Amino acid sequence: MEGTGLTWSGSNHTNLNGSSQSDQVDPSARLFFILAYSLVFLVGLLLNGFTLKVYCCSSQRQASSSVTIYLKNLVAADFLISLCLPLRISHYASSSDGVFRVYCSFGASAFYLNMYASILFMGYIAANRYLKIVHPLGTHILQTVRAAHVVSSLTWVFLLATMTTYVTLSILTQDAQLSGSNTVSCDALHSKKLSVFYKIIHSCMAVIFVLVLVSLIFFYYSTSRRLAEAQLRQPASSSSKKLVKSRRNMLVLVCVFCVCFVPYHLVRLPYAFLRGRSSLSQAFYYLKEVTVMVSVLNVCLDPLLYFLFCKAFRAQLGLGRAHSSGSDPTLRAKVEGRSSEGQTSTINRKLSLSTVKMIGVQ
Repeated sequence: MEGTGLTWSGSNHTNLNGSSQSDQVDPSARLFFILAYSLVFLVGLLLNGFTLKVYCCSSQRQASSSVTIYLKNLVAADFLISLCLPLRISHYASSSDGVFRVYCSFGASAFYLNMYASILFMGYIAANRYLKIVHPLGTHILQTVRAAHVVSSLTWVFLLATMTTYVTLSILTQDAQLSGSNTVSCDALHSKKLSVFYKIIHSCMAVIFVLVLVSLIFFYYSTSRRLAEAQLRQPASSSSKKLVKSRRNMLVLVCVFCVCFVPYHLVRLPYAFLRGRSSLSQAFYYLKEVTVMVSVLNVCLDPLLYFLFCKAFRAQLGLGRAHSSGSDPTLRAKVEGRSSEGQTSTINRKLSLSTVKMIGVQ
């Protein structure tokens, strides 16, 4: 699902139509992308590896909810994006034909698959929180654990089916398209059928992105409006405080989404249709690669969402503080005192009810 439309510096490429393509990738730009992706790879792998450990290996993993399931899938997608980065780095660092084939056939497809998985699961998380605000006293069917498992499974099946189709078409056509060429442009692997499928995929993914973006904006607007109504009725109520927190969390989600994915999609779709047909193809390539790099920052920013949206994650991070609080004898005495007072009041209420019943019987 990737096409650069460019050749490495010092190499010439004759495209499928027989025209010469002299655009070159500057070595300093390659070095910049290699260093940037390497840094993001290390940070993203560390953060998401730690998050996976918290979600999958902690003692609190049994406390599952629909939003926790979506967060776990988001972690998995980010972790897989991090694992795809070494192949992308190798594509920049090496002119090997084998690395080129593997990257164009599998590496780029896996990379974009997990990117759109992240986009969809961020949308599911926002929808889940929105329903929680709209129906605070009940549980919508889409908020159930079962529904979250079904939606997550269907999402992965759809994305994997799309990727498998693209990879299969790419493998079946790459030998005929690449023979006798020293290009590193993934465009050389695109037969006419694959090129059409490539454009269809990016058109569909662009539609999905726009739908998620509009939904996020709507969810944030609705949360803000609900907060304004609650503050007019009871400015200092507990519901208002909860809505303030929900609006803040939704704002962080929208900001992370827009910063990481909006620039990429503003460039990606025009590039997919205009690559190789414009005198600005080289500028488009660099612009597209920079926006891809920005989108990858998602793997470093998403841990903030885990902290804001998941109580179990926060509790696991604050386990040491909870431990030390529990060992404080003064605090323990206060807790025990409150507990005993609660038990006493409960017993008194039961005795009062028993007395009323006896009087009624008499």
